[in-house]
Amino acid sequence: MKIICTKSNLAKGVNIVSKAVPSKTTMPILECILIDATTDIIKLTANDMELGIETIIEGDIIQKGVIAIDAKIFSEIVRKLPDNEITIESDSNLQTMITCEKAKFSISAKSGEDFSYLPYIEKAESITLSQFTLKELIRQTIFSIADNDSNKLMTGELFEIDENILKVVSLDGHRISIRKTELTKNYQSRKVVVPGKTLMEVSKILSGEADSTVCLSFTDNHVVFEFDNTVVVSRLIEGEYFRIDQMLSSDYETKVKINKKELLSCIDRATLLVKEGDKKPIIINIMDEVMELRIKSQLGSMNEEIMISKEGKDLLIGFNPKFLIDALRVIEDEEVTIYLMNAKAPCFIRDEKESYVYLILPVNFNAGV
Repeated sequence: MKIICTKSNLAKGVNIVSKAVPSKTTMPILECILIDATTDIIKLTANDMELGIETIIEGDIIQKGVIAIDAKIFSEIVRKLPDNEITIESDSNLQTMITCEKAKFSISAKSGEDFSYLPYIEKAESITLSQFTLKELIRQTIFSIADNDSNKLMTGELFEIDENILKVVSLDGHRISIRKTELTKNYQSRKVVVPGKTLMEVSKILSGEADSTVCLSFTDNHVVFEFDNTVVVSRLIEGEYFRIDQMLSSDYETKVKINKKELLSCIDRATLLVKEGDKKPIIINIMDEVMELRIKSQLGSMNEEIMISKEGKDLLIGFNPKFLIDALRVIEDEEVTIYLMNAKAPCFIRDEKESYVYLILPVNFNAGV
């Protein structure tokens, strides 16, 4: 095999597929990136058996062939080569020369025949949306997936399609994040749970441009993302997702409208007094026309008042400040509406159309704080 391509094209391709190289595996071939130049295109592939990514790069094929190169050393070599044309050439013994200007590397490769190609997915109906929309949906929900495997379903996000509405849901036992977006046409109803790791990696590769599209296809076991000469195939998480509708109440005793930026800045300031790993609640005292926020830790205490518009009862309630910050950071609205029931019931931050809903459970606190 012999191919020639620019460093920028090769580096971009390697960077994309590297996201599917496993950090630990008992199969050394999976630690490789496959370079496939057996047809008229140069295709790079990586696969950890849960997540697989392939991308096509521009370049010239001088001699057709396929090899697998250790991903770690290959990506480091490519990254540190000069910004010029790179030639990759392998002989019958799989000894591979990587040349750029005066730099020459000779490394051993593995046979491409042993590599686990991406599974062939027979795609049924696909949904199409802008890369910007998908990237935003992930950004606005991914922070509330669980980061441990005690409940596998919590480590993924629910993608639910109902006619022309796509709803994305994540939860970790303390909070729920929901985002909805309108699709361009009606689709068959479907519910799947996509691993959070897959969504994080897809989000990093997406350009995020509004006029670029991404195509999503689902089977019983897999999800496929296709965009910009790249294909990402991931296993879905099996099982029935939690019935979140039972947790979403429209009842409230207290309704607060508040400037989002002011509230976010205030909570952000309060966390200056909380050491990492310290679980200090922020206490919120809701009164007529004013919300008082206070926090107390070993480092000191802080309190601040923000003007609000309130309907209903006064309320004293405590929250994990990080959960409030995570939700407020991804809301674009200038003013947010918070619905509360009592000091032990979750609060809801949502807009009128319910294009977003953030549910956050309160925490117990000592009223004397």
